[in-house]
Formats: sequence, C-alpha cells, structure tokens
Amino acid sequence: MSTDFGRTTLPYCSFVGPGEKRPRVGVGVGTDVLDLTAAAAHAVPERASLFADGTLDPLLGAGSAAWAEVRSALLDFVDAPAAGRFLVPVTDVELVLPFSVADFVDFYASEHHATNVGRLFRPGGEALSPAWKHLPIGYHGRSGTVVVSGTPVRRPSGLRRAGDAVTFGPTAKLDLEAEIGFVVGSPSRHGEPVMVDDVERHVFGICVVNDWSARDVQAFEYVPLGPFLGKSFATSVSPWIVPLAALDDARTAPPEQVPVPADYLRAEDAWTLDLELSVSIDGTVVSRPPFASTYWTPAQMLAHLTVNGASLRTGDLFASGTVSGPDHDQWGSLLELHHDSSYLADGDTVTISAVARLADGRELQVGEVTGTITP
Repeated sequence: MSTDFGRTTLPYCSFVGPGEKRPRVGVGVGTDVLDLTAAAAHAVPERASLFADGTLDPLLGAGSAAWAEVRSALLDFVDAPAAGRFLVPVTDVELVLPFSVADFVDFYASEHHATNVGRLFRPGGEALSPAWKHLPIGYHGRSGTVVVSGTPVRRPSGLRRAGDAVTFGPTAKLDLEAEIGFVVGSPSRHGEPVMVDDVERHVFGICVVNDWSARDVQAFEYVPLGPFLGKSFATSVSPWIVPLAALDDARTAPPEQVPVPADYLRAEDAWTLDLELSVSIDGTVVSRPPFASTYWTPAQMLAHLTVNGASLRTGDLFASGTVSGPDHDQWGSLLELHHDSSYLADGDTVTISAVARLADGRELQVGEVTGTITP
C-alpha cells in the first residue's frame, strides 16, 4: 500500500537516509517525510532539541503541552514554502523503530474475538471467562522483541502437545493478530493510578500492531499462568505514530457495557476510535476488523493497567489484543478465520493496515505493519 497521510494527520517516524547511520525524526506529509531533525530550527525553534537524537523519546517525555505546541507549529509549517527543502520521498528512506519501547502490555479487549476463541476451546461451556466483562484482561509481553514493520519474523520453536506426546520443534500454528497499539508519553508516579479520564495526558498516539502467536505452543503452556513463549518471540509495529490529536474526529461511542463496570473504569465521556483494519496475506485481503466494536476502550485499558499502582514509563506500549467484529470477514486472526485448521506458511507476507473514519465521512490513513515468515 502506498501510504498518503495528507497534510493534517502528521504522523511521526524515525528514518535513516541513504548512506546514513544516525536516525532522524520525520513527519509524514502526503507521500513524503518531513525531516524534522533538520527542519526543527525553522518549524519549532523553541522545541528543536526534542528532535536532535533522531528518536521520538524526548518528544514523548516532554508532555501533552509540548505535543500540542509542536503539532500546531507543524500544521502551519508544512504549507509554508520553506518546508519544501526538508521533504524527502518516503521511498528514499528506511523507516526504523521510532521510540524505545519501555514495557509492553497486550490486552484481550474484543468481545467478538474472546467469544470466538472461547467457543473453539470450550465447546459447550461459557465462551467468556467469569472476569471478562468486569475488567480488561491482559498480559505483560517483552519489549525487547517489539520490532518495526518489515522485520522478518522467524518461525519460533517450543513444546507442543499432539495427543499424548509432547514434542519440541517449530510451531505448526503460527498466527497473526490484528491490533491497535497505544504509545505512552508522559509517565506516572509509582503507586498513583491513572484515572480513566486522564488518558490524553499520558497517551501520545497510536500505531498498527501484529502480535504474532504460536498457537500450539501457547495452548500447551498457558494454563495456569497465561501466554509466554507462544507470544514473546515477536510483536511487529507500524513505523508511524499517529498523534491522538489527529484523531479527534474519529472518536465514536463504544459498545454498551453490561454489567456496568467498576467506578475506576467509568469515564465521564467514554469514547473509542472508529478505525477499520485490513488484513492481507501475500496481497489478498482476508479480513477487515472494525476497532470501534472493541468492548474495552483505550482509556479503560490504561486505567486498569495502573489501578494497582503500577507506573507508566515514557515509551510504554499497550495494545488492544486481536480486533474482531461480529462477522466472519471481520475476524482478526487465522485461529478464528480457519477454525484452528490452517495457519501461516514460511514465506507468507502479512500486512495489516488501518484507516480512521472521521465524522464528516473522510478517511485518514493510520499506517501499516508488514512481516514475512522465515523458517
């Protein structure tokens, strides 16, 4: 997919130019990248130091006031004649991981996905666990295996059960998971939960995520403590971080929640994002999951993550878990699409993209994440 962000989305990235080793901070403008490391002295002179080291880390940690100031300045600058000399075609650069991932948490926030999986693995029983509609269920992953789009994904090995035999070897059930990720900027104090209405003070923006799964390894290991080697080998993220501020007009009401959640999960003005994901394998679209159908909202995920006093760090990443809608062509994993019968082969290339649907009917591209399976 040729990504065209227009001139108002202004997603951030880090890139390396031809023959260069040090990264630069970039901003997507149409199909070009604005070299913000070079342009900052002209576009945002009082904040130029935030972009000197080529990653988003300093900007993320600068806080919401700085994010708003930089975005406002860039909205003016990209249409100024001076901006032209800082624009580079995105095809001429290499996009790299744009921030240092501190911690990674993956949720299980889609009711449709959780129900589908429950019916597969617990036929005749309750599809959802007793806690599922009371709290956003999640697990802590590995930040060190979060990789940028385009990084090959080596088929992982582990212990699997087949009948009465337990064997070690490469997974035979390598799956994709179509997700949306949320990048934390401002940290929080240890012991002080983040309130559900304070998400915008802490979350800088979103990205597209593929949290790959080795289903056979995961199925054998996950009782009683949950995912481990079946999930920790790779999590791919898109190279573009779209600011939350660019998605104000993509906010929509979340699904009704029954029973009413606990007080710490109730927002004064609850919202989610109207995003449509697209999942393709070797160029063929297999699913279009709607993020707006996800049961738990981004703010609820963040509030639950910190309610026990766990602190946020700059660069934390939390993801929605597999996004699935009510219809078969909206399911976000092969486990669901193929009913646990067919998975990824070596050489397959998976691409997950997303667009935001705005209240006025327009669409904004959010980016895409791609990975090819290697033996």
